[in-house]
Amino acid sequence: MAERAFRTVLEGGSYFEGPRWHDGAWWASDFYRHTVSRVAPEGGETVVLEVGNQPSGLGWLPDGSLLVVSMKDHRLLRVSDGEVSTHADLSAVCTGLMNDMVVDASGRAFVGDFGFDLMGGGAPNPASLKRVDPDGTVTVVAEDLKFPNGSVITPDGGTLIVGETWGNRFTAFDIAADGALTNRRVWAELGPVPQGNSVQELIGQVVVAPDGCTLDAEGHVWVADGLNSRVVRVAEGGAILDEIAAPDGMGVFACALGGDDGRELLLCCAPDFYEHTRAPVREAVLVSTEVAVPHAGRP
Repeated sequence: MAERAFRTVLEGGSYFEGPRWHDGAWWASDFYRHTVSRVAPEGGETVVLEVGNQPSGLGWLPDGSLLVVSMKDHRLLRVSDGEVSTHADLSAVCTGLMNDMVVDASGRAFVGDFGFDLMGGGAPNPASLKRVDPDGTVTVVAEDLKFPNGSVITPDGGTLIVGETWGNRFTAFDIAADGALTNRRVWAELGPVPQGNSVQELIGQVVVAPDGCTLDAEGHVWVADGLNSRVVRVAEGGAILDEIAAPDGMGVFACALGGDDGRELLLCCAPDFYEHTRAPVREAVLVSTEVAVPHAGRP
């Protein structure tokens, strides 16, 4: 495993997720502080929005409006000129907390959800991927995904790649001109598909638990391995090309490429992901390290 130098970007979080580089700054949600923040490259934090029902995935519409997933009430929020509104209500098509999201160049948002009550110890169930069009129309575009999580879109806008946390895999789709997802295939197989009726049964079978991820200019995906305290660089087909351990034995639950040259890899680190342990304390950090190949595509 490569030895890396890390730079601390921000301390004092509860559980950071959804990191993005946008307009010369880092952005991130913090689940249990209920905040969306803009973080200057040198580390100063500005809270942009408070989301009582827990923020997650972030993205931007072509007009510059910010989209924010509100997890517990299954809403996609829109922030425009300082005003917050409901861009879409996805309650009818979610079976667990809404989670991560990627927004394409046309302003179509692709959103996943947990599929079951993870924090409450529910039995694992598959979930769907939803598309929210710029006018707020909601369409289910893929089903039977094993906890769809971090997603990326290739630079040509033609392919969406989504990590399945409990599936040991990434799944890819072609994006049609109307936003439909077609030609479903396994993009990277990282291990056999786990089988079982509880999270504890699945955990022992997970080789890589894809969480938040980012695409680089060679077409490889850096992904946080949510169960193994590392980020890995995955090639199409499933080969792991590089691996970086999180500092200080922390877990790492999302990552993003950014910075002025696109080669700064930001890691969202915390001791674990459980709400009852993370919410009362402020132990989460954003750290970064330099990599050779810059960012590409979305987010």
